[in-house]
Order: sequence, then structure tokens, then C-alpha cells
Amino acid sequence: MVPGRGAGARAAGRAEPSVHQLRLFLTLGEELHFGRAAARVFISQSALSQQIRDLEKRLEVELFRRDNRTVELTAAGEALLPEARNAVAGIDRFRHAARAQSRQLSDRLTVGTIGAEAAMRHTRTILRTIKERQSGIEIQVVSVNFLDHIDALFRQEVDVVFLRPPVPDGVETHDLACEPRVACLSADDPLAALSQVSLEQLADRPVVDIPVGLPRTWWDFWAVDPRPDGSPVKYGPVVTDMEALLHTVATGEAMCFLPAAARDFFPRPGIRYVEVTGLAPSVSSLAWLATRRNAPTIIAARHAARTFSRRADD
Repeated sequence: MVPGRGAGARAAGRAEPSVHQLRLFLTLGEELHFGRAAARVFISQSALSQQIRDLEKRLEVELFRRDNRTVELTAAGEALLPEARNAVAGIDRFRHAARAQSRQLSDRLTVGTIGAEAAMRHTRTILRTIKERQSGIEIQVVSVNFLDHIDALFRQEVDVVFLRPPVPDGVETHDLACEPRVACLSADDPLAALSQVSLEQLADRPVVDIPVGLPRTWWDFWAVDPRPDGSPVKYGPVVTDMEALLHTVATGEAMCFLPAAARDFFPRPGIRYVEVTGLAPSVSSLAWLATRRNAPTIIAARHAARTFSRRADD
């Protein structure tokens, strides 16, 4: 062995951890249970265990202490967990940026739609206008969850989104249509039999909630929190998608407010939609990042949106 080069030679010959292994490390670090962690990432427990052992071998560090009953992070595992999280987040940002660059170079426009926005007349008209004017632009339409539709913009997974404001700083919008909001109630709620209700009548009804860390201003608008008299809203179960929201309402655990179009697009057994007096309407908008407003594909989308608005006003 060459003097002074033992450690360096071992390090050079050691395989680097894969991003997949780091993701598995993070999942197991959160669950501290091989069965639950394996289920989350859709692999077998034995495959997860093998990947963790291989990661520890590559790092030459024991990350977990495990026996037949428990799984615990070692001190080294605790210290490396945030570093792994930062590394994976960095790779994700790099991939998102690469996809955005690829779209720009290929004249591809990735369009996000939330809820039923893909079926709205303004969405269909604007996309058709883009194709007519810019035949070289390839359009891909993807559905984005109401929990992460804004993050999808910031991560540049989509170039524009058809959504319902409010939006945070850094996002620009062009308003396309306006419609009332309605109360979405369990069919067993006595108020569901009425043709119209007031916010005061709904004051004691809990409203479905969203997970911590998501845009609170956006959900405050949709929950009407606070109410016009200044009273705070009482929240019910946390939901992560539209089907969970509708199920929670149908079971009578909470209610919510939705655009009036939900009557047509989201009819469900056990649910009733009721008009609400004194409730501000909902606006449909096209949104994009302010920093990317001059990207050629986004300019095409913005121009098509303006054309739709001019024709609607005629």
C-alpha cells in the first residue's frame, strides 16, 4: 500500500450512495418501521433491508439499530438524516430545472389544471387558440392536486396552471371567469334541504382542513376564515385530495365551500350543494411564475388568455 494513501484509495474505490438509497433512508428514518416504510415506497421489506445494508456499507456508517421488535436511528443516522434530505432536495431541484430547460428548448408547454378546470370552456378555448396560433408548440396537460398546485409552478413541473386564486407573491394571474361559491354539505345535514343558507347558519359547522405547511392564505379564502363577523372557523379532519374532501363531507365530519361548477363536476351520493348568501365569488385564472413570464411558450399562453377575455367581453 502506498504510504498515506490508504483512506483515499478506499474512498475512491467505494461506490457512491444512490439517490434511491437516500430516499429509502429518509423514509425509514421517518417511519422507524420496515413494514410501513416498505409499503410507502412499494417494495418488499427484504429489498428495503438489503438497500439499507448496502447504503451503510457504502458509507461505512451504521445508520440504524434494529432487532426483532424495534428500529432506531443511530447517532450517525440522526446526524446524516438532514444531510440526506438536503441532498435529495438538491437533486430534485436539479431535475425540475432540467425539465424546465428541456421544455423551453423543445417548445413544449406543460399545463397544470386543478379540480375540474380542464373541462371549463375557457381552458379548452385557450388551449385550442394556442394550437391554432403556435402549431409548433407541443401542449401537455396534467392534473395537479389542490394541495400542491402552486408548488408545481415553483418547482417548474408545469409552466402555467388553470386554478382558483388567491395566489402567493411571485405568481401572476389573468382572470378568465367568475362564478358563485356554494356550500358542500352532507345530505344528512338539516341545512342541506334548504335552497339557500347564510354564513351565520353555517357558523357551527366544522370545515375540512389541509395539512400544515401548505398555503394558509389560499385555504383561509376557501374556508371563509375568519367569517365576516370576525369569528374564527372551527376545522374538522385534514384532507389531501378532492376525493378525500368529498368523502369527509359525505360522512358528516365537516363541510366545505366549492365553486358552483362542482354541482356538475363532482356529484356524489350523500352530498348536497347549497347556495350561500353574502359569500364572495370564485375566480378562474391562468397563472404563471413572474420570473418566467417572458418564456416563449408562456407568452403564447398569456396571449391566448387575453384573446379569450376580449372575445368574452364582446
